[in-house]
Amino acid sequence: MKKRLMAILLIALAAAGIFAIGKSGMPIKEKEQSEDSSLFSNHNKDSIYLWYTDDALTTYLSSAAVAYNETHDARIVPVLESGLDYVETINRNSVESNVPDLYVISNDALEKAYLAGLAVPVEPTVNMEETFIGKGLAAATYKDKLLGYPFYFETSSLLYNKTYLRDLAVAQLLQEQEEAAAQEMQENVDSASGDTTQSSSDTGSADATQSSSDTGSADATQSSVGAGDAQKAAESERSDTASDRSDSQTTEEAVEEESPFTEEQIEVKIAEYLPKTIEDIQTFGDMYDAPEQVESVFKWDVTDIFYNYFFIGNAINMGGENGWDTEQVDIYNLNAIQSMTAYQNLNNFFSIDTSAISYESTLNDFMQGKVVFTVATSDAVAALEQAKQDGTFSYEYGFVTTPSFKEEEPSSSLSVTNCVAINGYSTNQEVANDFARYLTCEYNEILYDRSGKVSAQKDMEYPYDALQVFAREYETSVPIPKMLETGNYWLKLEALFAEIWNGADANEELKTLSEQIKYQITGEQIEETYIEDTAGDGEEDEVEYLDEDYYRQQALDNQSE
Repeated sequence: MKKRLMAILLIALAAAGIFAIGKSGMPIKEKEQSEDSSLFSNHNKDSIYLWYTDDALTTYLSSAAVAYNETHDARIVPVLESGLDYVETINRNSVESNVPDLYVISNDALEKAYLAGLAVPVEPTVNMEETFIGKGLAAATYKDKLLGYPFYFETSSLLYNKTYLRDLAVAQLLQEQEEAAAQEMQENVDSASGDTTQSSSDTGSADATQSSSDTGSADATQSSVGAGDAQKAAESERSDTASDRSDSQTTEEAVEEESPFTEEQIEVKIAEYLPKTIEDIQTFGDMYDAPEQVESVFKWDVTDIFYNYFFIGNAINMGGENGWDTEQVDIYNLNAIQSMTAYQNLNNFFSIDTSAISYESTLNDFMQGKVVFTVATSDAVAALEQAKQDGTFSYEYGFVTTPSFKEEEPSSSLSVTNCVAINGYSTNQEVANDFARYLTCEYNEILYDRSGKVSAQKDMEYPYDALQVFAREYETSVPIPKMLETGNYWLKLEALFAEIWNGADANEELKTLSEQIKYQITGEQIEETYIEDTAGDGEEDEVEYLDEDYYRQQALDNQSE
């Protein structure tokens, strides 16, 4: 993900009439301009230049520009720019030629753009709170000023192999069914045995002669033998059922074909296995009899902060809700220490080698059925769907929100929101503002299909259900902060995760990072008060105290004797 945040897009120059002329304010592809008369032929319209850095948006932005141009007195010109020194390039061109008029920008760069006069508060003609997901508005806000229209977002969620969980659910339901049947049969046997015993007792009491007594004893003996036979029959049936169950699980297809359970029953059971906490994943790992091809129950890219952040997201505060307030910085606290200590302990449980891990390799392992759970960004949905079409991914999959360390404290993933900002130097701000609105909350129904980007608008009908999970995750995420003073914070936090994963003291690492960040903000050296992690100490102290009390009393008793 860090590659996305700092992407440098190289524009290929070809001799066949395709030119990259971003700095001149001209469209990128001259050949495409001449072919698209509806986009560029009307020279009486004002040209509104839209800059962006992600080539994945090209098709979407081009079609949006065509659609807007057909119904408005403007000529929208999308321009692909390099992501290198993006804000500086916008600033230089704005001073020289007042372009671009609007541009797509990551929310963490909004403060820099605003302070340079390159971003002005938007003038929405829609109810923003009803239109956009709340975290999108928070991400686009700087000092209570809404500096852009939330366009699309990225965050991470928990990806799982649904085929494996389905197989486990069916097996568990079969076991429960067998146990219930066996219990019912045993109850019937016990009931039959009790009735026979009572009958024998009545017969013995009714007859006064020795012959009658002998007959009663014989009847009782015969009844007892019958009960034993019934018990053996019950055990035999349970054994046969277990054998049948083993045969039915020989292949995944056999389980599905012979399953006597409804889809609803299976889904309910699957939901029981989906982890709400990290401890739930560990518990699952302990009980799960994994297929031979599974190499890891839980594996993720521990080297990238984007896939690690949810472990500590709800424990630290960096810039407040909107990510700009330098007065709200809380990195070193007990909750953060305990979260990172627990994170470190996961290395003992899952044992992931940081030198041999990457997001791409982990996702590939998941596709091959080697991993049950992993952490992935929304781009995984398109990758998995494409692999299913190609025949290289033969499993069902699903997404759920990331687990937390404590069930009562939901996790918070990191999120990045790309916004459409209006250039303060533009002489066409009114039209630019209107097209930004059109782009982000009117034309965006095809955003995912054309670009693979997930819209930040509320109540979107995404083409895949999995994307709804990302929207829910986004609602509770932490937007990447905007503060200029802490631009290197993410590299430092990523390094902190790596050090702690490999054995460094979580308390000391967090204390050091907090002091460094506060120095960058204030310019003053700050010594954080050391926090004792007393988790679990209370119980140990109590045991020691009771032992001392016991031996003290023993000594007093010996003296009195």
